[in-house]
Amino acid sequence: MAIARLHGGPLDGQVIPLDDADQDRLILPYSETQVVYEREGAPENTGEGDGPTSTDFHYLEAQDDIDPDPDGRDE
Repeated sequence: MAIARLHGGPLDGQVIPLDDADQDRLILPYSETQVVYEREGAPENTGEGDGPTSTDFHYLEAQDDIDPDPDGRDE
């Protein structure tokens, strides 16, 4: 099993499972849109016995504008 560590954007700090550790981009659902994260660097922990393979992905863009407060209220 491989994992993606997400940096930046609305999913910052999330860790998600990966089917393929060699992916260059992740397109993930977020609210009513999609966000794109791009791989940065090589996979880590690729040997046996050193934990799951992990890859860093950094926020690239969102399909639509992300409005954390769609009702327009500031709290």
